[in-house]
Parts: sequence; structure tokens; C-alpha cells
Amino acid sequence: MSLRSRRQQHTSPVDVNLVPMMDVILTILTFFIIISMTLSNQKSLNVPLPRVDQSASEVKQADPLVIGLNLQGQILLAGKPANGAELATQVQTYLTKNPTGAVILKADRQVTYEQLAKLLAELQRVGGERVSLAITN
Repeated sequence: MSLRSRRQQHTSPVDVNLVPMMDVILTILTFFIIISMTLSNQKSLNVPLPRVDQSASEVKQADPLVIGLNLQGQILLAGKPANGAELATQVQTYLTKNPTGAVILKADRQVTYEQLAKLLAELQRVGGERVSLAITN
């Protein structure tokens, strides 16, 4: 007989022992069953929940004042060119009517920082401390 045939005769198939794996699976299953029973049996507290005041939800926020700054450095109010005096009047009027209102500055993407800083300084001078910046293409 050759060496190869002897090895094949004495080699037995590998047995897989499933008992340890079944033990682990049953332990995990038992754990999840106990946890789910514990969570479903929690007693709830009888606490009255706060109610929302209807008048507070009906308060309408004012539309923001949108100020534009185009590439040529022109200040735009409602899409029309305006000068510094008109800008100051419009911002002061808007903030008087809407003390919590927002001022949005829409500047062209290619506007220089110097032009933007100058307009922001003008807005701060007239009382528009809460200015949001929006960049357009």
C-alpha cells in the first residue's frame, strides 16, 4: 500500500459540535426575553404635561428686510438702487416697526470685502446690529 492510501483510510470526517453554540444562542435569547419583559412592565408616572399657549403659536414673524449689494457696488432696496440716506431711513423704519426683525444682506459673490465691510459699518451705524449675510451667484 502506498502512503497516500494509508492516510485516507485513517482520516475520519470532522465532527462539528453544536451543543456549545446552542447554549450561547439560548443564553442570548433568554437575556432578550427578560429585558423585554422588564421594559414592558415599567410603571408610568402620572405627570400632567405642559400645554402650548395658542396665542404664542399664532405670533407671525415679520418678513426680513433684504438689502442687496451688486457687483458694481450699488445698494439695492426692493430690487431698486438706493443711496446711503434711503438705506438708513428704510432700516430705521423697519427696525422701529419690527424690533425683533432681521436684516439680510445679499451680496454678489464677487463683491470685494472692502465694499461689504463698508456697507456693514453703515448698517451698524443706523442700528442694524442683527444682520445676516447671504451670498448670491
